[in-house]
Amino acid sequence: MTSSAVLQSLRITPVGLFGGSRRARRLVERNIMVYRRGWIYFVTGFFEPFFYLLSIGLGLKHLVGPLAVGGHVVSYTVFVAPGLLAASAMNGAVFDSTFNVFFKLKIAKTYDAVLSTPLGPSDVALGELTWSLMRGSVYSVAFLLVMLGLGYVGSAWAVLCYPAAVLLGFAFASCGMAATSYMRGWQDFDKVSLAVIPMFLFSAIFYPLSLYSGWLQLLVRCTPLYQGVALLRGLDTGVLSWAMAGHAAYLLLMGLVSLRVTTRRLALLLLP
Repeated sequence: MTSSAVLQSLRITPVGLFGGSRRARRLVERNIMVYRRGWIYFVTGFFEPFFYLLSIGLGLKHLVGPLAVGGHVVSYTVFVAPGLLAASAMNGAVFDSTFNVFFKLKIAKTYDAVLSTPLGPSDVALGELTWSLMRGSVYSVAFLLVMLGLGYVGSAWAVLCYPAAVLLGFAFASCGMAATSYMRGWQDFDKVSLAVIPMFLFSAIFYPLSLYSGWLQLLVRCTPLYQGVALLRGLDTGVLSWAMAGHAAYLLLMGLVSLRVTTRRLALLLLP
């Protein structure tokens, strides 16, 4: 099934998916108005991978020599930087699609009020997804500019890291919203950390996948963050391969399936 057929089966158009839906856009506008006074919370997710990058560039790179990427030898900072870009995009998408969506769904009952307007569950899902993508996109642009300023961009193909990071954010935002729809209380957010932190540490951001044993390599290859890291690292270093199309397809499929789950769950939870 093609991507357009999948989108049609979800009753979502490509334009609507990225904020073209007029009704979903109203929810995005609401989020913008809310964050006008809480902008500091908007930017906090960027700083963790940024500080990692600075610490590696200032200290750790002097202890770790160059590494091979697809037969090309790159400095350790160039090896790590695209992985931290992937982590930054993930952070931006996950934060909004889990904590904020749960608060609106279970505590503030925002969506109950929203559904008293012409907006439906699919509009809520698209609006929150678009907002999460906007947040992840801002993180990605800022991080790419930092990489460029510090000289950690390895090739001209790095310009494609931005749309690749947006795709990664789409996958995590959709999955985060789907998971949030099953959460019963704040205690369940320990499971979010239980998923995100191991992915951050073991998705080949800081060292090559070849250092793992065979079964662990297979496990890591199945994680979505590794797919994003491999895709962004290939683009940043200019080491291109057909495997990158597989990474992109994995993330796209993950996002589309999760978005459908989110829409159905919101309809089940919110509609009488």
